[in-house]
Parts: sequence; structure tokens; C-alpha cells
Amino acid sequence: MALRKNLKSKASSKLVITSAAFQDHIMRSLLHPDFSLSDPLRRHSRGKHPQVREGVEERDLQRRHEQEEREYVLDPAPPPLTLAQKLGLVASPRERLTEDEWTRVKERSVQQEESAQPCAICREEFQLQPQVLLSCSHVFHRACLHAFERFSGRKRCPLCRREPYETRVISDAARLFQHQCATRIQAYWRGYMARKWYRTIKKTICPKDKRLRRQFFESRLQELNDSFVRYCHTDTEAFLSDIDRSLSSSRRVFQQLERKSVSEPQENDWDRIKSQVIQRGVWDCPICLTALSNLSLPTVSARSNHQQRRPTVLLSCSHLFHQLCLEAFEAFSADSRPLCPLCRSAYHKKTI
Repeated sequence: MALRKNLKSKASSKLVITSAAFQDHIMRSLLHPDFSLSDPLRRHSRGKHPQVREGVEERDLQRRHEQEEREYVLDPAPPPLTLAQKLGLVASPRERLTEDEWTRVKERSVQQEESAQPCAICREEFQLQPQVLLSCSHVFHRACLHAFERFSGRKRCPLCRREPYETRVISDAARLFQHQCATRIQAYWRGYMARKWYRTIKKTICPKDKRLRRQFFESRLQELNDSFVRYCHTDTEAFLSDIDRSLSSSRRVFQQLERKSVSEPQENDWDRIKSQVIQRGVWDCPICLTALSNLSLPTVSARSNHQQRRPTVLLSCSHLFHQLCLEAFEAFSADSRPLCPLCRSAYHKKTI
């Protein structure tokens, strides 16, 4: 009886120890998982904010940049074994990955181009946001993975459902994004320089095509006109009036020189001028467009014909006009000495 009671007491105590071990394991690992240890930012108290001194801002930024480039394991040290794990009732957690194993995991992730693809949780590009590499070679945003862990209540990979896993902060996507930005900037700069060089060549070298050559010279002429107008006086009316005054003064000078050079013809010159008129054979007054007297007829004619004819004037430029028509033209002209109505030259006249 005593032996039997002893066996029963041992079995009951073993059952109590086992149940206590399971209860401790459930309380510590399943019901209240402490995921805050995976995020070092949660260790700070909420009411305190880090104070940044003005003289140390640049060094802090530099340190932050170095920390972003540095790769480190995000998971803390493994928690102590529970009683169930020590008794062998529950499997003990796997050993932490070594640096060589993390290198192989990262190589597998690079081969699968995990960092070049968008995050599987939010479906957005990584760019410069913090990213984490899981021990199953999958990559996620650090904030997205933390939100997924809080929502699911356990550490299970969103893609392969591996449980548990270790996380490591990496910056492969940030380097890829920086390389893409640098490549895009270089492409834009090369395109700008190529377009600038082409515009310079287009302005300086004449093309071979006929249509393009015409456009080239038209643009050059337009540039010259624009530069001429730009450097001229801004008042266009004053500029045009100056041109009119210069033209009128030049015209007066030429007229004076022409009048000085014209001398009064002699009798032989008048005969030569008459012969030119007869050879031309024009017997209409250019002003009134009526008939003139024929120089080949005798100077003295019948009185009836003499009354019908009007006096005719011969100019030194060999042009014939009615005397009344020429006098009316001279009275109408504003110049002190009018010019010939046909050839616009100074003249001497003779009535015939």
C-alpha cells in the first residue's frame, strides 16, 4: 500500500510539473508574445524625446547614414528556455544563424531579385525606406513586417509561412534606388548636352536639303533683323522720320548737282533734239494725251489750222508737251525748279 501510494504521489507530482511547464510555455510564447523586443525603437519611453544639440546635428546625420548602410541582425538575444523546453516537452528554438549562413541567405535573395521587386505586403517600391531580410530570404519593409506581426500575433513569414524566423536589416534596395537615380540623372544630362550640341550645330552649319537650307537662311536673316531693330531707337516713328529726312536731304543734293551740270543747249543742240523727236515719232502730249503739231510740217500754215493748233514746247530731254499743260504742271509742282514729267530730269524748254 505504501509503495502504491508512493507511485501515485510521484505520478501526480509529475503531472503537476508537466501541466505547470505547459502553462508557463503557453503564457510566455503563445498568449503574450513580446514582439517589442524586435524593434529597438520600442524600448524608449513614450514621454521622452531625444534632444538634438545644434553643434552635433551634422555628426548625428553622419552616424545615422552609417547606421543605415550597416547591416545588423534585428532580433534580440534568444529568451531563456521555458520549463517545458528544458524538460523536452516542447522543441527548443533553433540556434541563431551565423554570419556565413546570413551571407548565403542574402545571396539567395539577390539571385531571386527580392530587393528589386516591390514589397509583398504594401506592394510599393522600397526606395530609401528601411527594409529587412528574413532568414527565409524574403525581403519586406521594416514597418510593414512589424505591422504584420502585430496584426497576426505571431512571427510567421507572409509568403512562405515559415515560423519562426530571424530578421536582418539590409540596404540593398536603397543602393539600387540610388544607382537608378544616378543613372537617370546622367541620362537626362547627356540628353540635354546632346540637344544643346545639336542646336548649336543647327545654327552654325547650313544643311544640304533645299527646304532646310531655305529655313536656315530665313532664320539667320530674321535674327539679323531682330538684332538690328533691337539696337535701334525704340521709337519707331522717330526712326522712320529720320530715314525720311535723310532721303529728302540726299534727294535735294542730287537735284542740285544735276541742275548745276545741265547747261542751256545751243542752236545746234536744239536741231539734234528735234531730230531725236522726229525719229521717235510720238505726237501726243503725255499730260493731256491729245495730238501735238508735227515738226516736219512747215512753220507757217493756214490761219484756220493755226487757230486750231496749240503752242508746243520742246524740252532739252527731247520730250514734247503742250505749253499750257507744261505750265500747269510747273505751277502744281512744289519744287522751285520742276523736273520733266516723264524722265524726272532738269530741263531747258523752247517753244516751237
